[in-house]
Amino acid sequence: MSKYPQAYVEYLVFFHAHRDYFECHEVMEEYWKNHPEDPLSRAYVGLIQTAVAMYHQRRGNFKGAVKMLDSARELLTKDRLERLGIDADAFTTILEQRSKQLHSKEPAPFTDLDIPLADDELYRECLEQCGKQQLIWSAPSNGDNESLIHKHTLRDRSDVIEARARELYLRQKRG
Repeated sequence: MSKYPQAYVEYLVFFHAHRDYFECHEVMEEYWKNHPEDPLSRAYVGLIQTAVAMYHQRRGNFKGAVKMLDSARELLTKDRLERLGIDADAFTTILEQRSKQLHSKEPAPFTDLDIPLADDELYRECLEQCGKQQLIWSAPSNGDNESLIHKHTLRDRSDVIEARARELYLRQKRG
C-alpha cells in the first residue's frame, strides 16, 4: 500500500505520461476538496496550479501561466514538497527557471516540465501505473492533439451546468 494518496499518483501519471494537465487539475482538485483537513492541502493546491500553468502555457496563454505558476511557487514549500516525495531543491529551481521564461518579453515555446521525484518507491509506483496503462513516463506532449491542448473548451459540461441550475433553483426556493 502506498504512503501517498492514489489521486496524487494519478496526478503524477497524468502529468508525466499523458501530459494531460487538465486531468491533473481534475483528479487533484477532487481529492483536495474531499480532504480539506489534509496537512498537505496547500501543496495539493500548488500542484494543481502547476498543472494549470502548464496547460495555459501550452495553449499560449502566458498571462494565465504566469499567474498560476507564481501562486504555485508560494505554496510549494521545501517541507511540503519533501513530504510528497519530490526533490524540493531541484523542483524549486525548475519552477524558478520556468517562471523567468514566462516573465520574459518573449516567452520561449512550450516544453514539458518534469517533477523530479526523490522517493524511489513513489517513482516505481508511477512507473507501474504507466505500465498498466501502456504509457511512457516522461513522454513528450503531443502538440497535435487538439483534444488534449484545448480540453476545457471541448469537454461535455452538461453535468456542471445542470448542478449549477439545481443550486440556483434551491437558493431561489429558500428565498
